[in-house]
Amino acid sequence: MNFIGEEIGNFKVNAFQNGEVKSVTKQDLLGHWSIVFFYPADFSFVCPTELGDLADNYDEFKKAGAEIYSVSEDTEFVHQAWHEQSDEVGKVQYPMLADPAGKLARFFGVLDEDAGQAYRGVFIVDPEGKVRSYTINDMGIGRNAHEVLRTLEAAQFVAEHGDRVCPANWQPGAKTLKPGTKLVGKI
Repeated sequence: MNFIGEEIGNFKVNAFQNGEVKSVTKQDLLGHWSIVFFYPADFSFVCPTELGDLADNYDEFKKAGAEIYSVSEDTEFVHQAWHEQSDEVGKVQYPMLADPAGKLARFFGVLDEDAGQAYRGVFIVDPEGKVRSYTINDMGIGRNAHEVLRTLEAAQFVAEHGDRVCPANWQPGAKTLKPGTKLVGKI
């Protein structure tokens, strides 16, 4: 299934954030850019490195007008225990969503039903709740926060400047392209 342009469905899940349990719904993802970051499981191996990397770059995501929502099939209480036990995960300030019923993972097509875990999916959702970019990795392949941020910034640029596109390795402030017949065969 292709998720580009798909609007996220209604949902309500619990989350652990900054020492508290709270509810998160689709409405919480609207009005700003969102990074929905699925990972297989708490108290695992690659996952804390990814969540720590996002935490180390959280201020950059906030400056870009985005909120990060990490998601696993664990409960909010397991998220809390992991946050309190792991130095890497203890840095996390963004909401850690609990999806023990797998509703979000199924909607986004990342649930491995046999394992009861989510594949490593990153979904960049625009302020209207539509998916603008996504990648899905197998369980053992970790992700890079800098690339997620770069992709977010490219998605934001394209949304703002619909007549321009971002080439490979584009960074904010770098040259973009204006598609048209003048570029055909010139690149």
